[in-house]
Amino acid sequence: MRELLNDIERWQQAGKQIAVARVVDIEGSGPRDPGAAMAVNEDGEVVGSVSGGCVEGAVVAEALEILRGDKQPRLVKFGYSDDEAFAVGLTCGGIIHLFIAPLTW
Repeated sequence: MRELLNDIERWQQAGKQIAVARVVDIEGSGPRDPGAAMAVNEDGEVVGSVSGGCVEGAVVAEALEILRGDKQPRLVKFGYSDDEAFAVGLTCGGIIHLFIAPLTW
């Protein structure tokens, strides 16, 4: 998370809305350990990683939906058996659980 702070601070000073996604659990094999984080601003700029690239696009889409929609935090999961996760490239065989929430000041 520390590697995200400079960008988050810059975005916050510019008045951008920001959502943070964090790996909270892994079942089986996963690309990143719990605690891995990604921040997304309302313009779709991204810093950090929750999956090493395999589901980043889908996570960005979820984050933007939160920022543009009801602003409610949510738990999401991607796994090998999920059609959507397979389509976006999570082929490591496990399931990753993410908590995605808007960053409020």
